[in-house]
Amino acid sequence: MTDPHSGPLAGIRIVEFDAIGPVPLAGMILSDLGAEIVRIGRPGMTARVNAAGNAILMRGRKTTELDLKDPAQRDKALDLIAQADAVMEGQRPGVMERLGLGPEDCLARNPKLVYGRMTGWGQEGPLSQSAGHDIDYIAITGALGSMGRKGQPPFPPLNLVGDYGGGTMFLIMGMLAAILSAKNTGKGQVVDAAMTDGAAILMSMFYAFHDVGTWKAERESNLLDGGMPFYRCYETADGKYMAVGCLEPQFYAEFLDKLELNADDFPQHDPANWPKQAEAFGAKFKSRSRDEWAAHFEGSDACVAAVLDISEAPKHPHNVARKTFDEHDGVLHPMPAPRFSETPAKIGERGTLTIDEALAAWG
Repeated sequence: MTDPHSGPLAGIRIVEFDAIGPVPLAGMILSDLGAEIVRIGRPGMTARVNAAGNAILMRGRKTTELDLKDPAQRDKALDLIAQADAVMEGQRPGVMERLGLGPEDCLARNPKLVYGRMTGWGQEGPLSQSAGHDIDYIAITGALGSMGRKGQPPFPPLNLVGDYGGGTMFLIMGMLAAILSAKNTGKGQVVDAAMTDGAAILMSMFYAFHDVGTWKAERESNLLDGGMPFYRCYETADGKYMAVGCLEPQFYAEFLDKLELNADDFPQHDPANWPKQAEAFGAKFKSRSRDEWAAHFEGSDACVAAVLDISEAPKHPHNVARKTFDEHDGVLHPMPAPRFSETPAKIGERGTLTIDEALAAWG
């Protein structure tokens, strides 16, 4: 592997066992930050890894194919793990143990190893052996039930809350914390990252509000769930939308001024007045196109933004100026984040290699 690695994680070696959902995004992000990652996939995986649709999620690391049911090839994987700082996998509990690649097997070869485990339900508990997906995991945490329109079924928020927010980000945080601990203590450990646990943590503020009686269980009845007319989206004349988020009184005052509405007629925190507010705001926004409103609010502190679709977002002037999206090998990518002043992150190259090439590179 001649790929030069830079970034704050340069020098960290991670073995990533092929999985779906949170694990590939975790591998992508850790690679962006400089970790050297070898992905292990089953035979025949190369075509999928190199497919155009995987150019983003599979970026930055090399994949090797192994039949882990073959003891000789499993032992090759263990040889690679012996040289790694961490492993991450996303199988149902017990699968890696049956392959002879569970935490005990790997830590026996490498006592400093961090073993990151990513599941929806966690390694233990009544549901740990059940199948599921993002929508199921966030359903039992109170997150899914808190989002959507009043009187209608909750609407899945893509897979951002379970897979990626409650899964990927907590797996990354846990592994990095455990790597720091291992470097200080010489002792590795297992990181049990469950999407249900992570999504519950993400709901902390709303549970705190609920505990003191300022958050209702009914959707569209609260500060941040669309229940208030100054924190929701409004349709424009061309069938598109503007997002309004003027929570603070000074921003709300500027919002009313930009809409040419009398502040005395629209007190912000008067629930009895909210239907009137929503109707007035909605009528205003329906009078112009989205882009006309975006130009009207540009540069103000009214906390209003155009709602862009996935094809429009990379072209927004702010995203263009910051290079939030940029081309890499002819594909438009979200660029590495966050940004570092001394050890900048970058996109590495994806590709394939043999297990012997991986072992030679890692010594």
